[in-house]
Amino acid sequence: MITLKNNQIEIQRVEGEIPEIKAGNEKDLFFGLGYCHAYDRGIQMMVMKTLGAGRAAELLKGSPEMVEIDRFFRSTGWQYNIQSELEKFTTDEFEKLQAYCDGANECFRKRKPWELSKLLGFKDFEWTIGDMVLLSRMIGYLTLAQAQGEVEHLFIELVQKGVSKALLNELFPEILGDYDEALLKKINLVDNIIPEAVKQSKIVDPMMASNNWVINGSKSQSGASILVNDPHLEINRLPSVWYEVRLNNNGSSSHGMTMPGICGLLIGANGDLAWGTTYAFMDAIDSWVEHCKDESYLKDGQWIPFKKREEVIKVKGKQVQKVTFYENEHGVLQGNPIEEGYYLSSRWSGQDGGATSIKNGLLMFSRSSVEEGMECLGKFEMAFNWVLADQEGNIGYQMSGLLPKRKEGVSGFAPLVGWDSTYDWNGYYPHTDLPSELNPKGGIIATANEKITISGKVSTQTIAMGDYRSKRIKQLLSEKEKLGVEEMKEMHYDVYSIQAKLFMDYIRPMLPDTPNGNCLKDWDLCYDIDSEGAFLFEQV
Repeated sequence: MITLKNNQIEIQRVEGEIPEIKAGNEKDLFFGLGYCHAYDRGIQMMVMKTLGAGRAAELLKGSPEMVEIDRFFRSTGWQYNIQSELEKFTTDEFEKLQAYCDGANECFRKRKPWELSKLLGFKDFEWTIGDMVLLSRMIGYLTLAQAQGEVEHLFIELVQKGVSKALLNELFPEILGDYDEALLKKINLVDNIIPEAVKQSKIVDPMMASNNWVINGSKSQSGASILVNDPHLEINRLPSVWYEVRLNNNGSSSHGMTMPGICGLLIGANGDLAWGTTYAFMDAIDSWVEHCKDESYLKDGQWIPFKKREEVIKVKGKQVQKVTFYENEHGVLQGNPIEEGYYLSSRWSGQDGGATSIKNGLLMFSRSSVEEGMECLGKFEMAFNWVLADQEGNIGYQMSGLLPKRKEGVSGFAPLVGWDSTYDWNGYYPHTDLPSELNPKGGIIATANEKITISGKVSTQTIAMGDYRSKRIKQLLSEKEKLGVEEMKEMHYDVYSIQAKLFMDYIRPMLPDTPNGNCLKDWDLCYDIDSEGAFLFEQV
């Protein structure tokens, strides 16, 4: 057991070494949470901060891969525009967040991670509210919003390789519009959206697919709502993405999953309300084709100089590297605009945010109804599918994220025309326009990164994952009239694949009469860990 602040805060390990923090007020509670995060995941916090600031080659390792990672994070500019976000917090919110940082820093004063301090000579062990804002941006983009940008980048590459409009419209139905094929072929594609060094780095937390579902009392054996969430983020990596914690504030308890460095429950429950999340694949990132020359870009008939940002990347044991980024209202240019040509600039809607998400995350500790929770969670700047349940038996769904207001008829998937201001973003839609649902008929809500069919006032997605997992969840939920907690646990271990069935219906008649062919014919379509059929299917 650990006691802090003259025994006002008590921390002990329960059930599988989960920390339970007890305090008499929220500020002390958050002080304890910051202390626990730094105690158990101090390395994780400091490494993510170092990455986000683009200082990995300076502070961790001076390798070419680290320099490439630094170039990427410097290009995003996430470490800037922090002060304007800090000004959005009320005095009370700021004090709560500072209490979290004070707890983390108290731990760092007592116990610095030796792997950083002794082996790497790391000295800057301090956590700030600004670091929290930076981390929220990183969480919202890496392998989440990033996926949208990479598919849009792939589309341009396919056009440049000569793939016909007919085939591309089949691959990307109803979202391409009347794109200018000749213009897209002129684009100088310089970089991938995310460098390979970033994607392959073991120190950058990967965000993967996920699922969640909720049933109301009419479907449950107990008559109470049941909420289930499986975010699919690797729990077997070191360190794990998630950090489970129990919080007790003067008798008011909550329990759930946090991310080290951020003060709030991203998945969890208090005494009245539970919530869970999956990624929503909102189209919140766009690219513009810029006509460039002499470090300027064409806009509404005029040549406007790019804003130049000079960055110096320090490299451990080596010479510094200087990098220049060119920016305009469409984001960061991918290329050098000195010689005349066509390049892409890209912008993500969440790149300057963070405060609104953190503010509403703090409110979730005291929300008691599904409607109150939907109002808070809907304001998150990252694109998530939230499902909720409360003690009164209500269930709900709310999408969150900053969806850009685009020119009418433009989906945002194909690159936009940079030199025509009518293609610029015009703010963002309020969360009340995004898909949402309260107490649907049938008593079931489920999401699994698929294209959302729940209605809203605006169309939010251009690409998403397949709906096989979502269909399977709904299928299992519909097989019984009443479900209990044990059935929910069993569903987490379900490995039957609707996608495999769809493919095998076509493949099975063509399989040869060989050992492997017969194995596939007899396959039960389940991805058991020792299934030979599943292994062979993945090789087809």
